[in-house]
Amino acid sequence: MNLGNLALRAIPGAWILNSGIGKLGMDNGTAGYLKGMAASGIPALGDLSDEQFKKFIVGGEIAVGSALLLPFVPNRLAGLALGGFAAGMLSMYFKNDEMTESDGIRPTQDGVPMAKDMWLAAIALGLVFGRGKKSN
Repeated sequence: MNLGNLALRAIPGAWILNSGIGKLGMDNGTAGYLKGMAASGIPALGDLSDEQFKKFIVGGEIAVGSALLLPFVPNRLAGLALGGFAAGMLSMYFKNDEMTESDGIRPTQDGVPMAKDMWLAAIALGLVFGRGKKSN
């Protein structure tokens, strides 16, 4: 793993893993609020109970963060995991009118925290489509 790939994986990996660990003690009220936000982008998540959603989000964040941090996970696989995570986050951003300006792309003040997840999508693309080591 080169220094560039290390940065692309370690920084978002540590951030996402920490987020998942931080949600371990989340109460059902908070889980319900987050589920409502998530369901705006991925409607099927609204069918989960608050407890099921909590397990889903905590497990997902810990799994994605760990995949990025573990050096034996190939870049493409880690990038696909991050890409799925970023796609879910961006679906909430693009499907909530209050998060984007009238053009549907630029963030409003409320949308800025979600718009930052575009960087995660770019990192995922770099990991999936980046060049691997050349064999000799």
